[in-house]
Amino acid sequence: MTMNMDTNEPQSGNILIIDDTPANLQLLMGLLSQKGYTVRPVPSGKLALQGIHFNYPDLILLDISMPDMDGYQVCQELKKNEKTREIPVIFVSAFDDVLDKLKAFEVGGIDYITKPFNDREVLARVKTHISLYRLQQQLQEKTKIQDMQLADQNALLQKINQKLELANQELCQRLQQLQDAQLQLVESEKMATLGQLVAGIAHEINNPIGFLKGNIEPAKNYVEDLLSLIEMYGKTFPNPGAAIQKQIEQIDLDFLREDLPKLINSMNLGVERIRHITNSLRIFSRTDSDRKVSLKIHEGIESTLLILKHRIKANENRPEILIVKNYGDLPEICCFPGQLNQVFMNLLSNAIDALEESNEGRNFADIKANPNKILIQTRLEKSLSASGRNAGLTIKIADNGIGMKEEVRERIFDQGFTTKSVGKGTGLGLAIARKIVTEKHHGTLTCASKPGIGTEFTIWLPTDNC
Repeated sequence: MTMNMDTNEPQSGNILIIDDTPANLQLLMGLLSQKGYTVRPVPSGKLALQGIHFNYPDLILLDISMPDMDGYQVCQELKKNEKTREIPVIFVSAFDDVLDKLKAFEVGGIDYITKPFNDREVLARVKTHISLYRLQQQLQEKTKIQDMQLADQNALLQKINQKLELANQELCQRLQQLQDAQLQLVESEKMATLGQLVAGIAHEINNPIGFLKGNIEPAKNYVEDLLSLIEMYGKTFPNPGAAIQKQIEQIDLDFLREDLPKLINSMNLGVERIRHITNSLRIFSRTDSDRKVSLKIHEGIESTLLILKHRIKANENRPEILIVKNYGDLPEICCFPGQLNQVFMNLLSNAIDALEESNEGRNFADIKANPNKILIQTRLEKSLSASGRNAGLTIKIADNGIGMKEEVRERIFDQGFTTKSVGKGTGLGLAIARKIVTEKHHGTLTCASKPGIGTEFTIWLPTDNC
């Protein structure tokens, strides 16, 4: 049983196939050319690296076992070059060992197809990765244009601000309106671009995941039927003959019977894990309407952590950043989910930046002994009569980074103020975050910090916000 995936319609795309086996080249060329792809076969890695700059492909199918230069080395060279590092590489190899696959992903491969391959599987993966690559290129181009437009707008606003400094109170009020408009523009453009990117990726991933999910259960049933049939044969013909007995011993039939169902179950768990990730991506990329909707705060925090996972995990310079969660029992609240997720993104990104800055001059062992840490704490508060505040919930995000001096802490919410170097900060992130919390959700956003100890941001949101 297989699910229908639309691979019969003509496709477009430029594909480079690198394989030293003529039969493999001919097979893949015929398969892909029939579907409308432009295919360029190359019999060696060195020739491919020499000729790739004459016509950059949309996708590369790369064999591993080749003379002179294997597929891993070819992929590493591609990722070193700025012009080729973004081209998706699918490894196509007879190697089926987990370590071989892991190495393929470590050197920059985006997918792995095991020989002998299924034609429909190859076509489905090629179509998916070319679509993702083109979507990424379109989004990068759009982001570049938007950055240029934003830079032009900021330059224009700076000139306007210089003139407004000489104006009267009426012009000062207009300046404030322009600054509010700028914040709104940055907020909407940033979240629209990020939301489209995340939602697009989640959608493209869901297509092949649905295909896999729909076929795993039938495949499991087929395997069980075949194993039952083999068992019946064994009982009916207890003396299968020397040749069959030798083959049974070579393939270790008893182990295969035991391990194959486990292998399929593991595949099913992997598919469910990917589906959970795509659901989290959709939660993060929710587009706000003109009215508030119900949200589980912890879902918003978790989806943001998933987006930032690549910055949290360990690298060659430091161990993984520890995320310590102390979640309380919170009710759902009425809010603008996309905007609150933007606040969580800003605060968590700033915490990671602070930790990275605190790591300067420290080696891996020093950081491991005193690890980078982000604490996320939530709790429900009843009505506070002393402060006159209604019932609400509190979210604290704290890091053990370098902290801030008091004169810096007092200005961090000011529009245009940033402690980051040129090109790394606009001074708009925390200003936007405070506006979202205070003006859109009638809450508070405060900061406490001590040099050498760390920084803690506290968000308070009323529960009666609808």
